[in-house]
Amino acid sequence: MNLTPRDYQAAIRDFILTHRRCNVFAGMGTGKTGATLLALDIMFLFGEAKRVLVIAPKRVAVSTWPDEVRKWSNLRHLTIAAAVGTAAERLAVLRGPAQIVCINYENIEWMIDALGDDWNFDVVIADESTRLKGLRVGMRTSSTGKQFLAGQGTVRARKLAKVAHTKVKRWVNLTGSPAPNGLQDLWGQCWFIDGGQRLGRSFSAFSDRWFRTVPNADGYTKIEPMPFAQPQVEAAIKDVCITIEAADYLDLPPLVESEVYVDLPPAARAAYLKMEKEFFTEFAGHEFEALNSGAKMQKCLQFASGAAYTDDERNWTLLHDEKIDALRSIVEEANGMPVLVAYQFVSDRQRILKAFPRARYLDANPQTLVDWNAGRIPVIVAHPKSGGHGLNMQHGSNILADFSLGFNLEEDEQIVERIGPTRQAQSGLNRSVYRRRIIARDTIEQTAVLPALRRKARLQDALLAAMKLRQSA
Repeated sequence: MNLTPRDYQAAIRDFILTHRRCNVFAGMGTGKTGATLLALDIMFLFGEAKRVLVIAPKRVAVSTWPDEVRKWSNLRHLTIAAAVGTAAERLAVLRGPAQIVCINYENIEWMIDALGDDWNFDVVIADESTRLKGLRVGMRTSSTGKQFLAGQGTVRARKLAKVAHTKVKRWVNLTGSPAPNGLQDLWGQCWFIDGGQRLGRSFSAFSDRWFRTVPNADGYTKIEPMPFAQPQVEAAIKDVCITIEAADYLDLPPLVESEVYVDLPPAARAAYLKMEKEFFTEFAGHEFEALNSGAKMQKCLQFASGAAYTDDERNWTLLHDEKIDALRSIVEEANGMPVLVAYQFVSDRQRILKAFPRARYLDANPQTLVDWNAGRIPVIVAHPKSGGHGLNMQHGSNILADFSLGFNLEEDEQIVERIGPTRQAQSGLNRSVYRRRIIARDTIEQTAVLPALRRKARLQDALLAAMKLRQSA
């Protein structure tokens, strides 16, 4: 069967072909992988691409991209391989004959050092490009007048920056969540598109122009956007961005979200309140201490969830089972429909698997995903970070339960879209998607995490909406 692009996939394909370096902000489930492959196929045909490097989360690099090539008759002539495994195995793929090579972000530094002057990729696709948001480089001039890259930020992004504009002629950033934590996430991604022409040659130039410094609870400082920042940033990057959301093209079933509140038992609540106030608490003979506000926040989230780590080895002690009981009710209410359960802490996963003997963990074994989509797993437990990118889980269920909450909007959005409305509609499954968040009442989950996710979502929705309006203008 051939891949016949939907209207929005054709729009993605054409935008990539007409923009040598661009951002594709395509909502989850919009088929951006297939659309990008269609564009690459045309590039190969007309000599616009000789060899392509796809950088992606590991599971996506190993499965999603190769599977998409194998899936469609009109793409099977493309040769694709994943550079994973031992260093020797990865190097063999990098130096091998495949037209398209997929590698995970964690191996970027190794790859660039290993290839050295033998770099032979003229097109780079950065899938889930928010992984590049940590770039903090700028151009400097030496005493001899020679310009060079310097700065801080994540090692992988800095390494990649050294070849991005010297050895790569086409670059495509793919993501459905371009600014999960605010406008500051855009600079690093856009630098790979234009070297800082639109948002500033360095992150400091970007932040000086559009942000202000304010104190935070730790006594340090953070940056927040100026009132005029969002419209100006949107206007600056509009010509190299396309925003596609399936809801604009498909009749999607609804996403029904609701909260299930639980109350901490008196002893656990007393220990929680002491930690929240004093950075120290005791429970069941164990002492818990937080050295800063960030550590206190994590410890409070663990208390809300029901188990807290007692050491750096992730040993934990049980505080309460209120969330386990709430999850049991959700599973029972599902009346036989499997339930996808998202968690934040290892202790959460271990407790859920113990409480539900037939539950499975979403591990790296491909058969687990096959069993889930075949309806053979009644409860599957997944962390949003490892189970949130590129996985098709919609055939298994339409119910997601969040056992615990985290602040990362991108992961929060990605995990629900594994079974979300877009994937349901594209698979011909005309059924609503239900998301049940289990929240400990009057804890940081209710007072801080949930409001933060909603605030970030509003900002990102506004950004994507503005990009769409500017595209149609």
